[in-house]
Formats: sequence, C-alpha cells, structure tokens
Amino acid sequence: MPTRIDPAPPATTPQGIAAEAQILASRGQITPLYRVLLHSLPIAQGWEALLTAVRQQTALDPALRELIILRVAVLNRADYEYEAHLPYARQAGIPERKIAAVKGTDLSDFNDTERAVLDYTDALTRQVQVDAAIFERVRGHFDPRGLVEVTATIAAYNMVSRFLIGLDVH
Repeated sequence: MPTRIDPAPPATTPQGIAAEAQILASRGQITPLYRVLLHSLPIAQGWEALLTAVRQQTALDPALRELIILRVAVLNRADYEYEAHLPYARQAGIPERKIAAVKGTDLSDFNDTERAVLDYTDALTRQVQVDAAIFERVRGHFDPRGLVEVTATIAAYNMVSRFLIGLDVH
C-alpha cells in the first residue's frame, strides 16, 4: 500500500540540496520517512535536529533509549518504526528475550530501571497523564537531565509513530 502522499522528489534548490545532504550525513540514507518530510524543508530540518539530539546527544543509555522507542512503536502499532529500530536495539546490546518481551505485558525480564521507564512509556503514550506513583518510580532512577531525556525520547517517538501512521509511511 503506498503512502498517503507521494515522496518528495529529489531537491533542486540550494536549500533542499543542503537539507538532503544534512540528512544523508546524519542518517546515511534518505529513508521513506525523510522523503515524505522533505515536502516541508522547515519540518524536515527541525525533525532532523530534534531526533538527532534525542538519539545521539543525550546521556541516556542507548539500550534504554531503544527499549523506549520499541515500546512506543509497539503501543502505537507503528511497524515501520519498530522494524527500523530493531538493528539499533541489537547494536545497543538488548538481548532477544527483552526485544520479544517489549511486545507484551510481562516485564519480569527487565530490571527495576527498565520496568519503571517502560511503565512511564506506557502511561505517557496511552493516557498522556502520568500517575504520580509511576513518575516517582522513574524519578528514583534519574537526575533532572535524565528525566528530561527519558520524557523527550518518549514524546519524540510518539510524534514519529503518529506521523508514520497518519501518512501511512512504510
């Protein structure tokens, strides 16, 4: 099934060419997601800056970051996002049993920090409003910077999945 809008054609303007070059430098390729985003250069460039910060410039443990991303993808049924992040999850050292477990409700394979973050991810993704007890469990594992970075990762990848689903990008 094609996306709901056609991918943007290769750029012909200096601004578009520069935006594509930045995405290529950061991502190594222009994925179907970015090909759609490039219909709006300001959105594509802002998206690239935000997601680069979330994925490459935070102090979060890469395995924890990828668990968050996989969980958001599962909760939102964003298959493209899930499949795109499987290699990163494996590269971050997440065992296959945890990758499989992130799809379910049994979180016993995860340590206390991971369970707290996954519960926080679930609440923020499903209800938006987070129960104080869930937040306090997360707070027990992170300083203010960590809390901002965990929350921003959850929020950013909810944005990603909603964009992918809204425009049926795959």
